Amino acid sequence: MTRKISIVDEERKKEILDAALYCFLQFGYSKTSMDDIAKQANLSRPLLYLKFKNKEDLYEGIFDYTLEGAYEEAEKVLSQNISAKQKLLRVCELILIEPWAKIEGKPKTSEFYETCSKLSPKSIQKYERQIIKFTEQILGDKESAKVFFLALEGLSADLPKTKVLRKRVELLTERFTR
Repeated sequence: MTRKISIVDEERKKEILDAALYCFLQFGYSKTSMDDIAKQANLSRPLLYLKFKNKEDLYEGIFDYTLEGAYEEAEKVLSQNISAKQKLLRVCELILIEPWAKIEGKPKTSEFYETCSKLSPKSIQKYERQIIKFTEQILGDKESAKVFFLALEGLSADLPKTKVLRKRVELLTERFTR
């Protein structure tokens, strides 16, 4: 019985995070209320508050949610018997391109990462550390990994379509893995 409840709880949490992501990307952080999120998730505000103590807590959960499972999958890629270029491309696909595809093209996409930096600094720092760690393992040195990370961050600055971002990442990985 406990297992069934935890599965239902996890599903409910995912529904809330999906609804919150939709609302924040449509209306922005400041114009989204907990009521908006509850309505989008088809649940009551009290139930929403059982899962998340406030809007900040909910927003913080979204960044991690967009990367759910990506770090673990990237770890697996590192042990595969493929070229450095293929590893770097796959890691970028997992931790940048796939999450980007979830938020790209929405009215408040540009606000999303900026607000994450303010409300979820620990999640942002973890993201940066993970990318640098994975890249260092592939490229072989920390300085190259840091430069790659900075270049990678710049690739999405103009809010490109996912297809354009993917092409940019391919060009960047080509340069770094020669």
